[in-house]
Amino acid sequence: MKGIFWATVASAMFGVSGTVLQFISQGQNIPTSWFLSARTMGAGVILLIISFILYGKKTFAVFHSWREIFWIVTYALIGLGANLLTFYIAVQSGNAASATILQYLSPLFIVLGSLLFKHERPLRSDLIAFVVALIGVILAITRGNIEQLAIPLDSLLWGIGSGITAACYVVLPRALVRDYGHAPITVLGWGTFIAGVVFNLYHPVFMNMPPITGTLIGSMSTVIIVGTILPFSLLLYSSHFAPSDVISIVDATQPVVTFILSILFLSLKISIAEVIGSALVIVAIYLLQQGRRKIETQFEKQ
Repeated sequence: MKGIFWATVASAMFGVSGTVLQFISQGQNIPTSWFLSARTMGAGVILLIISFILYGKKTFAVFHSWREIFWIVTYALIGLGANLLTFYIAVQSGNAASATILQYLSPLFIVLGSLLFKHERPLRSDLIAFVVALIGVILAITRGNIEQLAIPLDSLLWGIGSGITAACYVVLPRALVRDYGHAPITVLGWGTFIAGVVFNLYHPVFMNMPPITGTLIGSMSTVIIVGTILPFSLLLYSSHFAPSDVISIVDATQPVVTFILSILFLSLKISIAEVIGSALVIVAIYLLQQGRRKIETQFEKQ
């Protein structure tokens, strides 16, 4: 219960961050490129400081071989950096609730990636989850009227992109954590920092800065601390008390919190069809994860 509690808090923090992200992208006159440069660089520096405090010189061990360098750079660019970019634009052009639901589809994209690149045969639960998720997404983005979208088309496409890049975000660092034994927070820190360097090459954080106000500082701090550092740390902490399969059950807290906060503070008007559709997506991902865990458990027993 202790592990579930802290994992739920972490997931809720991600939901808060998504809502604040919509406030920043739509309510503040901030260039997208500047925001991404400031967010990634700020979070990367803080995470690396924490990693150095915890692990010392081991923080730099990810650069011991060219293979490790390849994986950390690939994770930084294709996984983390691309995900931050696609999700931000999806929120900016649409809303945080829809973008969060579309990004929540990442486990389905992982299964599709395994089918395309590894030729792994999908499980029956995968197919059921895919159909349920598809129905849910259609309901959520059309509000039950298939003749028109409830969000702009570009927001839908960027949202799907955020789901695909979120799948990359999950898969790409596995080699560094499992095969080379690097601490997850170290991998996240370097990935965020490298992405920050790339974003700053395009738009240095000290150029064309928006007016520095208390609102800007507060919202940026929330995204960096509440949306990155604290939830990730809490997820690591919760893993000491509960297994990952139990912790992952509370992942659904994020879209639920985003929906509630968007309704309360961002005047989001939501229909019954959107509620049902979003619930179907959450159920589909749960079915997908449970089906695959049963297969893994049976394989381990054999």
